[in-house]
Amino acid sequence: MPTIAVDKAELFERLGHQYTTEEFDRLCFDYGLELDEDTTAEVEAAIKKGLPAERPQLKIEVPANRYDLVCLEGIARALRAFLGKQDPPQYTLAYPPGGEKDLITVTVSQETQRVRPFFACAVLRNLKFTAMSYASFIDLQDKLHQNIGRRRSLVAIGTHDLDTLTPPFRYEARTPTNIAFAPLGRDTVHTAAELMQIYESDKHLSRYLPIIRDSDVYPIIYDAEDHVLSMPPIINSEHSKITLETKNVFIDTTATDDTKLQIVINMVASMFSEYCAEPFTIEPCKIVFPDGSTRISPDITPRTVTAHASYINSCTSLSLTPSTIQSLLIRMTLSPTLSPNDPDALIVSLPCTRPDIFHEVDIMEDAAVAYGFNNLPDIFPQTSTVAQPLPISRLTDVIRREWAMAGWVEALPFILCSHDENFSFMNRRDPGSLAVKIANPKTLEFQIVRTSLLPGLLKTIRENRSHALPIRVFELSDVVFQDILRERQARNERRAGAVWCARSAGFEVVHGLLDRAMKMLEVPRIGKGDGRDVGYYIKEGDDPAYFPGRAATIYYRPPPPKSSKTGELAGELKHTLHINQDRDIAIGTLGVLHPTVLEKFEITYPCSALEFNMEVFLKQS
Repeated sequence: MPTIAVDKAELFERLGHQYTTEEFDRLCFDYGLELDEDTTAEVEAAIKKGLPAERPQLKIEVPANRYDLVCLEGIARALRAFLGKQDPPQYTLAYPPGGEKDLITVTVSQETQRVRPFFACAVLRNLKFTAMSYASFIDLQDKLHQNIGRRRSLVAIGTHDLDTLTPPFRYEARTPTNIAFAPLGRDTVHTAAELMQIYESDKHLSRYLPIIRDSDVYPIIYDAEDHVLSMPPIINSEHSKITLETKNVFIDTTATDDTKLQIVINMVASMFSEYCAEPFTIEPCKIVFPDGSTRISPDITPRTVTAHASYINSCTSLSLTPSTIQSLLIRMTLSPTLSPNDPDALIVSLPCTRPDIFHEVDIMEDAAVAYGFNNLPDIFPQTSTVAQPLPISRLTDVIRREWAMAGWVEALPFILCSHDENFSFMNRRDPGSLAVKIANPKTLEFQIVRTSLLPGLLKTIRENRSHALPIRVFELSDVVFQDILRERQARNERRAGAVWCARSAGFEVVHGLLDRAMKMLEVPRIGKGDGRDVGYYIKEGDDPAYFPGRAATIYYRPPPPKSSKTGELAGELKHTLHINQDRDIAIGTLGVLHPTVLEKFEITYPCSALEFNMEVFLKQS
């Protein structure tokens, strides 16, 4: 959830009441927000010490999908409506005196399809900025960039002093060497290629350079006199920068996602349209696309959703009339009307500031918020259900309890690990189709989702190597494999793993642990040539993680299949296991770990380890 900081005095003035911290915290809770911090005490302490201090601020956590609440204006507007102090604002498009033919036109070039294909814009006329509203305007853009814009990769916003520009505008894409302008904060002209080098050392802008750096062409916006407005998503032009004296603002947005583009342009324009001479009015622009089609931007046409009083009452256990629900929804900045054809229905008009509403259930949630979640009746559930653990969880608890009673300590390492820890540290090769990789890892420690429990257990021993020997740790948890047959392209597998670390770590300790687990699972031990239908046995293995001659593979012989059960099981275990001609399944390994493995994990004592798949035992039936 994003956290925004708003000026405390300004917000309370807009709300028309001076709240205590406890009162405002309760108001936020009632609306579904969370007051994270009130800096009043810190400011007062700094003033007493004679230190410079800002005005007291309120830091508020807002839902990630409520883009209308990431600025002071949006929060004040929403809370005033919630408190019944104002009706939901009605946003309108204000056309020039000459109508559509006098609209500012932006022509989009075909070349932009190669880099950032989507464009939208709007104009705010006769604004009256103050230092506080100007700062809020800039902060809103930054919040939208980081949130819905995904650090400008999906959507980038540019704001310009319209009085310094000459319409119509052109949105083009040119090679870096054919773009030259003075960027924001600089007086000298540079080419786009030069700016890429200049901003490599800039702490703020360097993070955005990869978005377009490898493209053959860069997006660029020009006016009729070839003045550059901006080079999205990197930097605006110094020529058109806005100031406190700016009266008319041109807003441009470029994107790689059209849906998010429309949300962002509506949000920026609507939030600050209250400062226009005619509040809540937005002047649209006309966009001409490469195929000759046109669009009026922004599109602030309200959407409509039909909600039913009976549905809202059934979900909240209330008995509200449609007119009562109507008044509740008005407090949530919605505009509902009673349906003339259905006495149970409400036609809810959704403003452009509420893209978070998709379904009738969202209307129900807003009605419940306005009514007060704490005011909902406490009733016994109408459906009787008895919770129970999943079969694999019951099976896991059997082994967990038994190993803990045997004196072993359960470890809970991260499910993410580095690529080296999972493969090269264990002397195992990465086939490329085994592990699920993190697309943008923030650290080398969390690159992939583990395919084995042993690296996590060995890291646990490494961090506790100062403890008295022997160290006995185990884990019963999931590993993850790629699986192209699944919709999510991956599957989880529950495994049991254990590591014994001592001055002399023999094979027999983990072997005994395996035997005890199998006894609790009522799986008998058999020989390879045994004629029994069900059981397990071990056979010398060649896993490179273990010392040669000190490794074994655990085989499990399931019941004879009633249909194609064994074939299905083999398909699910194809990544790490195999079935021999006798239908025996290799379910795991045990043995003495190879010295090079211990060296890589910085463990100086020998270790023996055990790991096996537990899900195969659910297939017995």
